[in-house]
Amino acid sequence: MKKWIKYLVLSVLVAVSFLLLGNVAEAKGEESIKNGVFAGHINLSGMTAAQASAAVEEFISQLESVEVTVLAADGNQVVVTAGELGLFWANPELVSEAIQLGTQGNVIERYKVLKDLEHENKVYPILILFDLQTINDFLIRECSIFDMDAADAYLIRENGQFQVVEGQVGYKLDVETSIDRINDYLIAEWDYQPCSIQLDIAVEQPRGNTEELSVVQDILGTCTTSYTSSNSARSANVENGCKLIDGITLYPGDVFSTYDVVAPFTAKNGYYMAGSYLNGRVVDSLGGGICQVSTTLYNAALGAELEITERHNHSMIVTYVNPSADAAIAESAGKDFRFINNLDYPIYIEGYTKNKHITFNIYGKETRDAGYKVRYESEVLEVINPTSDTIYADASLPLGYIGNVESAHIGYKARLWKIVFQDGKEISRTLVNSSNYKMVPRSATVGTATADPRAYEEIMAAIGTGSIDHVRNVIALLMSPAESAPAQ
Repeated sequence: MKKWIKYLVLSVLVAVSFLLLGNVAEAKGEESIKNGVFAGHINLSGMTAAQASAAVEEFISQLESVEVTVLAADGNQVVVTAGELGLFWANPELVSEAIQLGTQGNVIERYKVLKDLEHENKVYPILILFDLQTINDFLIRECSIFDMDAADAYLIRENGQFQVVEGQVGYKLDVETSIDRINDYLIAEWDYQPCSIQLDIAVEQPRGNTEELSVVQDILGTCTTSYTSSNSARSANVENGCKLIDGITLYPGDVFSTYDVVAPFTAKNGYYMAGSYLNGRVVDSLGGGICQVSTTLYNAALGAELEITERHNHSMIVTYVNPSADAAIAESAGKDFRFINNLDYPIYIEGYTKNKHITFNIYGKETRDAGYKVRYESEVLEVINPTSDTIYADASLPLGYIGNVESAHIGYKARLWKIVFQDGKEISRTLVNSSNYKMVPRSATVGTATADPRAYEEIMAAIGTGSIDHVRNVIALLMSPAESAPAQ
C-alpha cells in the first residue's frame, strides 16, 4: 500500500513538472498572463504587461467619452463627458498582479492556481475613480451660473393705482453635496452608458403675491417738508434721495435702512456738493441736504406707528421741522435712520417732490379704529442763545477784509411726545425722543494786516468785543476818507 502511494505522488509530481515546463520556457522570454485571467470584462489571457495595460487604457479611454447630463437649476441641463469629470484608472497594479498569478510559491501551489483557472476565471476589478476637484471646478464654472436670487413680489404705483409685480423663484446650487451626488452615482451605480444626474439645488420661494399685496391701499402716515430756500445743488440732492426711496415694498419684519438705500454719496449716484453740518460749521459735501429726506420719512413713519430702531438728531437745529422731529444720517459719524415694518401686512413707501416740497406717504392696510388718532408734539425745554460772535483774526489778510461769515445757530434742548386720542379724548402720552442741539455763535474771519499801528490797535480792540457788527463799524471808520486823510 505504501509503495502504491509513493508511485502516485511521484506521478503527480512528474505531471506538474511537465505542466510547468512551458511556463519555465516562457519565462526565458517576456512573461504573459495565464489563460482565464480578466480585468473586468477584458480577457487578458496571453497578454504581456504592456498589452494588458493598453487594453485597459483603451477601455478607460472609451469611458472618458461617455456623456453625462447633469440637471441644474430651473430645468437647465449641462452635458459633460466622464473624462471632463476627472475619470481615471485607480488600480493599474492589477496588471502586475495578473502577470504574477501562477508564478509564485512552490510547485504544488503554482499547479493548483493553474488548475483553478481551468475551472473558473480570475477576474480583477477595474477601479474607476473621479477627481473631486475637477467635479468641483466643473460645477462652479458650468452649473452655478444658473443660480438666481429669489425676488419678492412688489408693488408699483402709477397714475394713483397700485400694480403687483410677481416674484421670481430663487435657485442655489449646493456644490458640496452635488459633488457627492455625481461621484457616488458614477462609482456605485453607473453602467458605463450615457446617464443623467440631478444636482442638489436649493429652491427659495419668493415672498408675496397678488392677494397679499392687494390689501395695501391706505395711507398710514404722511409728511411734507419744504426746501424752497435751497439752492439748485441742495434741491437736486433732496430730489435724488427721494427718488431712490420711492417705490420700496416692505414685508412684515423687514428692516429699512435709509443710508443703505440712498448711499453712496457720489456724483455717479446723482449727488452734488451742497451745505451740510460738520463739527459745528456748515460745509459743502456731496449729498448735502439728504437729511431732509430722512427727516421727512421719519415723520411719515411716526404717523404709521412703525417701530423706529435708530434715529439721531442733527448737531445743530434745522428749520424744516420742529425740534426733535428731525432724523440725521451721516456716513462719517455712522448715523442712520432705520425702522422695522412691525405691522401684520406689507407697506409701500411713496416719495415725490413738487414745487420744492418733498412728500412721503406710507401705504398699508389700515387696521386702527376710526376714532383712533395719533399726534406728535415737540416740546422745547431750553433755548440757548449765543452771547457773542466768534471772530478769527487773520494777519495774512488786509485790514478791511471780513469773510467766511457764518450765521449763528441757537441751541435747544427738546423732546418729542406721541399723543394718542380715542374719539377725541387723549388716552396716552409717550416720550419718543430727547434731543440736544448745539449753540453755535455767528462767526467771521477778519483781516488785520496794516502798516498803521493805530489802526491795528483799533481793529484788534474791536475784535476783542466779540461783535462782528462792531468790527464792521470800526472798519468802516478806519477805511473812510476822513479817517485816512492826513491832518491839516
